[in-house]
Amino acid sequence: MGQLDGKVAIVTGGGSGIGKGIAKAFVEEGCSVVIAARDAKRLAAAAKDLKAAPGTVISIPTDVTDEEQMISLFSKTMDQFGRLDILVSNSGAFDGGPVEDLTMEQWQRVMQVNVTGPFLGAREAFKIMKKQGGGRIINIGSIAAQKPRHSSSPYTTSKHAVWGLTQSLALEGRDHGIAVSVLHPGNVMVERRGDGKSATGRDEGPEPLISTEDMGRTALLMATLPADANMLEAIVLPVSQQYLGRG
Repeated sequence: MGQLDGKVAIVTGGGSGIGKGIAKAFVEEGCSVVIAARDAKRLAAAAKDLKAAPGTVISIPTDVTDEEQMISLFSKTMDQFGRLDILVSNSGAFDGGPVEDLTMEQWQRVMQVNVTGPFLGAREAFKIMKKQGGGRIINIGSIAAQKPRHSSSPYTTSKHAVWGLTQSLALEGRDHGIAVSVLHPGNVMVERRGDGKSATGRDEGPEPLISTEDMGRTALLMATLPADANMLEAIVLPVSQQYLGRG
């Protein structure tokens, strides 16, 4: 028996990195998981990898910044499974540089993916979860929400907004059995930083990294708490990463 037998989850940004790590942790515990991302080819490959686990996996190509595509994602999930127990809003955009050099296009792209995406996901999830009598939403934030890097205005601002959105949703959800939380990763070994260097506008040099499996285990813990308990905020980072005092 898996810890998530009979449960249904949507994981955005599920085609790679942290999202795929979380989807893997869920499906290994018997969850039916819908992975969503813009890159259909990568998404299909991820679904194929994940189908070796006990749960069910389907992929739905989705741009989280597009309202109609997000509505369709949740509609197709309900058509397939008839319920939604967990939403993991993981899709993320990374950009930065000296503030005087940033373009509106850079700023808006990060805000749309990192803030509008989780908002649209939460809005659609609330419609379903209220009728069901409960559910869980896990937003993927960043330690940048608390300790910013140099030259990271768009990303840092967006992750502060995710933390604010999480608190507001947690307040709205608690009378309806909807637990909303945020998972703040530190440095994680994902495809975009295989060389161990910062993805923001300034090269921070090689840094300690943890695995996507660590993120998956933490998200699984958050998702399997009793219905009356919520881990509102979690920070997971390498022991040796500069965090305290880095800002």
